[in-house]
Parts: sequence; C-alpha cells; structure tokens
Amino acid sequence: MSESSSNFIYDIIDEDLRQNPDLKIHTRFPPEPNGYLHIGSAKAIMINYDTAKKYNGKFNLRYDDTNPAKEDNEYVESIHEDLVWLIGEEPSGGIFYGSDYFDKCYEYAVKLIKAGKAYVCDLTAEQMKEYRGTLTTPGKNSPYRDRSVEENLDLFERMKNGEFPDGSHTLRAKIDMSSPNINMRDPAIYRIVHTSHHRQGDKWCIYPLYDFAHPIQDATESITHSLCSLEFENHRPLYDWVVENIGFDPRPKQREFARLNVTNTVMSKRYLRYLVENNMVDGWDDPRLPTLCALRRRGYTPSSIMKFVRDAGISKSDNLVSINQLEACIRDELNDNARRRICVANPIKVVITNYPEDREEVFELPNHPQHPEMGVRQVRFTRELYIDADDFALVPPPKFFRMKPGGEVRLMGSYIVKCENVLQNDDGSIREIHCKADLETRNNNPADGRKIKGTIHWLSAKYAEDITLKLYDRLFTIENVGDIPEDKTYNDYLNPDSLITIEHAKAEISVSDAKPSEKFQFVRMGYFCKDTKYENTFNRVVSLKESFSSR
Repeated sequence: MSESSSNFIYDIIDEDLRQNPDLKIHTRFPPEPNGYLHIGSAKAIMINYDTAKKYNGKFNLRYDDTNPAKEDNEYVESIHEDLVWLIGEEPSGGIFYGSDYFDKCYEYAVKLIKAGKAYVCDLTAEQMKEYRGTLTTPGKNSPYRDRSVEENLDLFERMKNGEFPDGSHTLRAKIDMSSPNINMRDPAIYRIVHTSHHRQGDKWCIYPLYDFAHPIQDATESITHSLCSLEFENHRPLYDWVVENIGFDPRPKQREFARLNVTNTVMSKRYLRYLVENNMVDGWDDPRLPTLCALRRRGYTPSSIMKFVRDAGISKSDNLVSINQLEACIRDELNDNARRRICVANPIKVVITNYPEDREEVFELPNHPQHPEMGVRQVRFTRELYIDADDFALVPPPKFFRMKPGGEVRLMGSYIVKCENVLQNDDGSIREIHCKADLETRNNNPADGRKIKGTIHWLSAKYAEDITLKLYDRLFTIENVGDIPEDKTYNDYLNPDSLITIEHAKAEISVSDAKPSEKFQFVRMGYFCKDTKYENTFNRVVSLKESFSSR
C-alpha cells in the first residue's frame, strides 16, 4: 500500500473536507515514555505521518507522560531518536509533552466541578470496581456522587496540595452509572500519585488519567483527527464527552484502526522490559526484539519497515502478519543495494600443492553482479586458502557437487581445483585439505571441455580477517503468542536457538574496515550488518531465502 492508497481513514477525511474545505489536517503520535518503540508503534507512526503528508497537513510527536511512576527520560530520548530515524525528519507540527498541559487539565477539571459534572470520590479502587457493575448489570452511584460543588472544589484543591495519601480520593466525571458502556460509568479523571515527574518534578501530586488528558491535549494542539488503535474504540464516547463538556471548538475527531501483530514475537512492553531487566537479552536493542532500535541494530532500514507496515494495510479488523513479510521487505532491498563480500563461517584450510609459496595473484570480483556501476574489488589468491566446512564432505551424499575426495570444484572467480588428500586430526575432524589447481583455467572453462558443476567461495588464509557472526532467529517458537495456553507463559516458548554466535569466522579484509551499521551480502550466506555495540561483529539481518527458521 502506498502513501496515497485509499483506506477507511482517508475516506473519513475526504468526507470531512467536502463538508469543510478549509479544514487543515493535523495528526499526532502520542507514545507513553515507559518503554521503547516497536514494530507495532511503526504502524501508528505510519498512519498518522502518512495521513498528514497526504493532505499537506501537520504531524506532531506528543509524549503521553501522565503516569510518572513508569516513565523515564531514557524512553523520551529513545522515542524521539527512533521516530526521526523512521520518518527521516523531525515531526512537522512539533514535539509536545502531555505534562505541559497539566495546568490546563486542572483548570478544565475545576470547570467540570463547577458545572456539576465532576465530583471527588472516596471509594477505594476495589469499591469502585464493585460499584461499576458488569457488562450485564448496571453500576450504582457512589455515596459521594452528590457532594456539593463547594465541597468538591475544596477537596480537589486539597488533593492538589498533597493533603491526602495515594488512592484515598479520585476525581470522577459525573456521567451515567447505568450506561451500557462501562467506560461512561463515572470514570476517574484524576488520581493522587505522590511521585516525582521526569519533567515536572514535584510540582504535582495529582495526575489526569489518559481518557481525560488525551482529548484536552488533542484539542489544545488543534489536532483534527486523533487516530489510535482499536482498543480505544469503546473509549471514544468518553473522548467526545470530555471535548463537548469542556466546550472545545473546533473538536478533534477520534477514529480507530486495528493494531499490528507479527508472528513469532510479542509487542508487550511489560514483557519486553522483563526480558531486558532479567538480562535474558542484550538490552532494548537486542536484535531479536521487535523494538525499532533492535531492528536498526540488526540491519533493518526505515524504508523496509515502512514498506512492511504500509503493505500490511489499514483496517478495522485485527490481523496477524507473518514475520516472513517483514524479512522479505529488507531482503528485496538489500538484494538490490548490498555489496557482495566473501565470508567463511566455519573455515577449513586448503593447500594448493602446485601453487608456489611465494606467489600471489589478484582476482577481481564484482561488488554486485547485477550492478556493474558499483564496481569491482580485488581478492588475493595464495597457496593457503580457507573454504567453509559445509562445502566439503569426506563421504559425500548423492548429488553433492562441492569439494570431495577426488572431485573437482570451481573456486569462485578463480581456478578449478581437485581434492587429492585430506589430513585429519585424532578425533576425525578435518585439519587440512590438499588440492591441485588447474592453473590453465584462471576463471575460464577447462580447455578439454570437461564440466565442473560445483562452485564454492574461498579466502586467502594470509589475507583473511577474524570476525564474529551472530545468527538471529525467531524470538518465539510459537507463531501466534496469543495462542499460548493459560497454564503456560511466554517463557515456555522462547526459542533457545534465537541466537547462535560463530567466533573466528574469516572475511575479506575490507569487511573489518566497514562502518557500524554497514551492510553486505555475504556470498551464499545471507545479509549481514556490522554491529554497533561489539567490535568486528556482524549481525545476520536476514537469510538469502525465506524459510521458517532463518538458519
């Protein structure tokens, strides 16, 4: 789906513009700074950002920092970094903080109290839940619902001044305890929290709840369309009630879309935090996680992620998208633009017995076989080489066309060699392979016309650098984490092979000089990205072909 493709959100906006051609479209992305953004966040960003771009409008980043107990400036900074990396620019409408509207929220709460539309309630959280009723039974009025305006104003002022402990009082909207929508049964709009705020410090000990603060923030920023996930659909009547009863004009319009769910991973910030805090992963940017910083470290690009979320589409129905589709987006991109390099993951030494010890040659290999404009690089050939252990079989299976005793194989871009002798260690492992090269071939076909079916990659032992490979796979063994049985937990389905580390792999010298985040196709192995944390470490972005297990 392109930025301009039609969807139900654009249909709504088109109708609004028909009724009001002067309407200036304004959207926002309102993350809570209590964790790092993930691939699901990318969908919300895409929808709001693309909508603003399509209609030449504005797009805000606004931190929903109304819950000081869970928020931290670390998350504020990471959210900004990830969002700008993803969209490639600063938010066109600016950056805002919900906490900057606390004075306004308090002012509007007082306005509701004076209008007899809000009251201070002394019920505990458990009592409020009991009074609220159920989906099939109406709630009942709080015994404090009919307090006078004067008493409510006094109590609310004393709440603000810190006279009461946490949980002892709440400010509730006076709506309808028999409403079929439980969210409208006198919801709490302010609670007492004696916790310092990462931005406001100790100025406040009462904080507005999301359903009250969010419409105020939207209206204050002149947001025209508050686009949010489907979980807030039942909250829309409360959103509209707040906007109407405070008296905003013009009024923002909330509309909902289905969240993005991806196979073999989880979007729960709480569980991701659990993995991080229990050192089960290498931080929030561990390349197995679905966080944007993890995807960036693994080697995903903003364009591949945006293509994935756009292709997933915008609908009102929840869907589960295969992680294979995300991998296909980056695979297609890197197939087109990643330079090719040779890496030998599990090296075995090969000695070319008829090649002089003091001789060296240079072979030119293309940086990209389909893009000659990307040029060539020089690869040195010497008497001692490395090939990959997977490219040799002492007892070959049927139709094995790589190196085997007595067999011939093409060393990619250079000579045809024949395996003549194999030296083994005491444990039976291969120590060294001796081969004879057909020195007349030098990247040409044999003069006698014999056919060589196998081609393998190689490196000069003298000119190979040690690197570490990290092979990442699915975080979970179960495709849909929503299907985990009640007697099981996420931990029961963590993939024990989600990370395989290969040390002392061999690579072309130019690879070790790569910049952090630089990407390559390691020939016949996959696409790799130089890690930003560990020296001479390369993360596998994705395999060359789709498979259930990317190994």
